[in-house]
Amino acid sequence: MAAAAALAAADPPPAMPQAAGAGGPTARRDFYWLRSFLAGGIAGCCAKTTVAPLDRVKVLLQAHNHHYKHLGVFSALRAVPQKEGYLGLYKGNGAMMIRIFPYGAIQFMAFEHYKTLITTKLGVSGHVHRLMAGSMAGMTAVICTYPLDMVRVRLAFQVKGEHTYTGIIHAFKTIYAKEGGFLGFYRGLMPTILGMAPYAGVSFFTFGTLKSVGLSHAPTLLGRPSSDNPNVLVLKTHINLLCGGVAGAIAQTISYPFDVTRRRMQLGTVLPESEKCLTMWETMKYVYGHHGIRRGLYRGLSLNYIRCVPSQAVAFTTYELMKQFFHLN
Repeated sequence: MAAAAALAAADPPPAMPQAAGAGGPTARRDFYWLRSFLAGGIAGCCAKTTVAPLDRVKVLLQAHNHHYKHLGVFSALRAVPQKEGYLGLYKGNGAMMIRIFPYGAIQFMAFEHYKTLITTKLGVSGHVHRLMAGSMAGMTAVICTYPLDMVRVRLAFQVKGEHTYTGIIHAFKTIYAKEGGFLGFYRGLMPTILGMAPYAGVSFFTFGTLKSVGLSHAPTLLGRPSSDNPNVLVLKTHINLLCGGVAGAIAQTISYPFDVTRRRMQLGTVLPESEKCLTMWETMKYVYGHHGIRRGLYRGLSLNYIRCVPSQAVAFTTYELMKQFFHLN
């Protein structure tokens, strides 16, 4: 979610009309969302693949997998390849790739729609409308792609030799058959939505504010003309990385307890204490009561900070290249 939220915060400008003979303004408008879909999807997939080992370890630590619960972040990164091979660090990444592509597309389209709606219907503009639109877009994307995230987490939690699911399709069938049908795929949705609202909102607000302030006060130092449209000023790559990293770190700190709660609820029957974690509040109470704040509700947060820099680096660099390749500026 961090990569997609930060990418969408870039506020891609409206498509510029083409000259006659090149498809015309209507063609550019018709294909703008498709090009946005491809740009966001490709960037999100590249970013998530880069940090997939850290994502796998985060799931194992958050849910206190009995094989790795006594380990820290770096020791777990060493232990997983020893027990499951190096491909074990990428377990569940296939489901993530299937999820992140539509997630990025929906978030981009929803963000633009909500931003216009809030501005025209409610008369709200400036940074506030970005915060509101970002929160709503993040929640919309989460609801639409949540079943894929559920399956990805189940696959990532498995340890070699103790497989409950043989693959993505088998996981879908098993969850549907044994955990209440379609509703079984939305276990833990409430803490996800409650966590996504401040996460996406703060991400959009922080990144958008840093970007606009930077380009307004130091355009020459911090910005450069876009290669596909010299009239559009964009942040330099290393400034993009810095702004995205700060936005992601702040947003993650605020919403992290909800992320821990969501992961444990998603794992459901896989965990021995599942009967004590049926609702969001029961789960948060259980985690706090047994593990406290630092080792419970914020367990694995340092890993998320470590993920932030490389994830944002790949996401923003790839997205800027894709925006110019698909002429989104």
